[in-house]
Amino acid sequence: MALPVAEWQGRTARLWAALDPALRDRLAAASLHDAVRLGCDLLRNKEEEEAALVQLCHRAPTDKKPEAASWYREQGNREFKRGQYQAALRLYSKAASHELPGSLEVSLCFANRSAALLHLGLFEDCLEDIARAESHGYPDRLLPKVLLRKAECLLCLGRLQDAQDVLGVLESKIALDGLMTTHLTRLKKLSQLKVKLGENKRCPEPAREEHGGIQGKSEIWEENSIISGASSSLSLSFNAQRGRHLVASQDIEPGQSLVKEEAFVSVLCPGESLPLQDGDTAWDTRATNADLYCHRCLRQLLASVPCQGCSYAKYCSQDCADVAWQQYHRTECSLGALLLTLGVFCHVALRTVLLAGFAEVNRLVGWSHRGDKDLQNPEARCKPLSEAPDAGAGSRGVPGCDSNGRYQSSYQALFHLLPHTEQHSPEHKFLCTLSVVAMCKQLQAAGLEAAVLSQESPQQWSKPKICEKTSAELSPELKTVAEAMLRHVLQLQCNAQAITVMQELGPGDGAVVDKKPVRLATAFFPVLSLLNHSCCPNTSVSFSGTAATVRASQPIPSGQEVLHCYGPHQCRMRVAERQQLLSQYFFECHCRACLEELESGVKSVVSIRNSFCCPKCQAQMQGEEDTLCCSNEACATSASRENLSGRLQDLQQQIKKALDLLRVGKADQAIKMLLKCQMDAGNFLSPEHLLMGEMEDHLAQVYATLGKWQEAARHLKKSIEIVEMHHGPSSVETGHELFKLAQILFNGFAVSEALSTIQRAEGILSVHFGPQSAQIQELQEMKACLSELPRNILQRT
Repeated sequence: MALPVAEWQGRTARLWAALDPALRDRLAAASLHDAVRLGCDLLRNKEEEEAALVQLCHRAPTDKKPEAASWYREQGNREFKRGQYQAALRLYSKAASHELPGSLEVSLCFANRSAALLHLGLFEDCLEDIARAESHGYPDRLLPKVLLRKAECLLCLGRLQDAQDVLGVLESKIALDGLMTTHLTRLKKLSQLKVKLGENKRCPEPAREEHGGIQGKSEIWEENSIISGASSSLSLSFNAQRGRHLVASQDIEPGQSLVKEEAFVSVLCPGESLPLQDGDTAWDTRATNADLYCHRCLRQLLASVPCQGCSYAKYCSQDCADVAWQQYHRTECSLGALLLTLGVFCHVALRTVLLAGFAEVNRLVGWSHRGDKDLQNPEARCKPLSEAPDAGAGSRGVPGCDSNGRYQSSYQALFHLLPHTEQHSPEHKFLCTLSVVAMCKQLQAAGLEAAVLSQESPQQWSKPKICEKTSAELSPELKTVAEAMLRHVLQLQCNAQAITVMQELGPGDGAVVDKKPVRLATAFFPVLSLLNHSCCPNTSVSFSGTAATVRASQPIPSGQEVLHCYGPHQCRMRVAERQQLLSQYFFECHCRACLEELESGVKSVVSIRNSFCCPKCQAQMQGEEDTLCCSNEACATSASRENLSGRLQDLQQQIKKALDLLRVGKADQAIKMLLKCQMDAGNFLSPEHLLMGEMEDHLAQVYATLGKWQEAARHLKKSIEIVEMHHGPSSVETGHELFKLAQILFNGFAVSEALSTIQRAEGILSVHFGPQSAQIQELQEMKACLSELPRNILQRT
């Protein structure tokens, strides 16, 4: 979660309510600098609050527990015996994260995990885990079975000489042991591998042909000389009303890349997991984002490399683990439970300061004191910025630019993002202030101050030192850190960018893969933050790891502003809902979609299509009060809005139960329940209601599971009709549905229709995600496969 846990929010709210009114007024009007000092004074006299925070941290433990490791390894062994290798893989990874570094047990975890990887056909990853097991002191007596596994992987990878060398070592090892009866099974396996090795040497596998079309088109990219990571087709503008913003300096085509930016900082969102309650000793076997993605680069994890100091951080490679340790994790490692308790925004704020370095933080915080009031005024905030003669005319005086007039993806640009100090509610600012002060007090108490201030050499990074100061008073340097962190926490409400990933729904082992976008991490992108919001945007944003790419989703003529949707979209919400959600950004939206709806007074298309219909004549129900009336004057039916909303909630629960049945393999029962849901929905929902489309999509999924491809395609086409009505024929939502239809038609051998669907899906998805995206590659592979079929089959289909 972005904010601290509910219990800490509740404590700070009660503390705020109990403050003297004069002190509340002082805190409400305080600058960031003064807020930190007042927060320090409050926590100095409120030891019970810090004690309560410590207790809350016990619910999110991140220390290593060998007893947990043993339990996870036991569960992994159980899943492995059942043939559930993916589940075993996750459990062995959890076990490895709890084992103490250098212990014999951690080598056993890696060895066990290598066996699961072999069964999953992940041979390179299997070899890496075998190497890890050996480097961590894997027992000599168990080495033969690992060597056999290694030889088998090498053989499958076609590395015949390496496989032969390993088999030679294995033979020598077994001979030296002298216990031939102990190794009878392994000798049999060894003999089989030697036969296979000989066959492969005599008849090597033919080289696979490369499909030239699968590579996709390369994009033309010319970087902007003023804005780092931006296309040369953009220019940077600034005015008091719009703030900093990007404008097209030439005509832009749909699909054209406009911004390519690596996040200045990102923090993985841990995902849903039940916190341990007091006295609870059970360990969670579920996989969350924290188990599935690298905590530094956000790559999907197969065989994670655990942090040596905590059980929480996991990485895709030792390189990622080492870089993370050097840049920030050496400070964060012992604070894992506190960071999880105080929320992702606090974590992002701390990591931002660590990546920037104290010298730069101190410089910019000091500069902000010289013009503190001006920082809230966009026009006045131009004063301290460069007006160098060689700076570009369009960027001169724009906040965040460097001494050469360039706007870089830098800490300086990030620091200039507006914190809206005066717009946040006093209660929220108080919560954020106490949270960052508590964090800095813990840094000092844990002896991590020198690491934060970058005053140590890398050789001194491994262990926190005993704190020489008492935790009663923060040092001046840590007060500066707290002030910068408070600024960043407040900035995040308006400038946090969710990094999303397309995550598979269900087991992911079917012929048709259903995916949905899931929030993976929270990040600061200084250049991406230049894009203003519109409920009808002209761009689309996609992510690859920690990198964002902004593409034009429609033609953008020269001189038009480049706009991004912050979440509330005209296709998904009515104007009133959008305006309410956008209030967190402290502006009122005046985009074309909002103005048209507000000025015309006509109901939005989304509210009409997602409306209730009359149970008798199926005409639209209308009315603003609790009682809705049929829009058909000949029909006098009325109904309670509360009653219809209750029916809608019950229907959604029934759909959820149907999907649960599908997950446990009861497809026939799932179909019956979904068809009944469809019938019930037809009595009170508009035929164009999004939920009607979702039910068609779910039915397509069930029929595809049963291999009934024609029936699946029929239902999915109905779903696509409704999605197109709501989101438009060239929307990313329509593209995802067409991708699923292409999979169904491909598997159903409907060649001609599959090829035309692939072409349409490719055209839409390449605009939003680029020609090199995974979905485009998969579509091109399907197309290549279908195109290679004999001409007589193509003509018949």
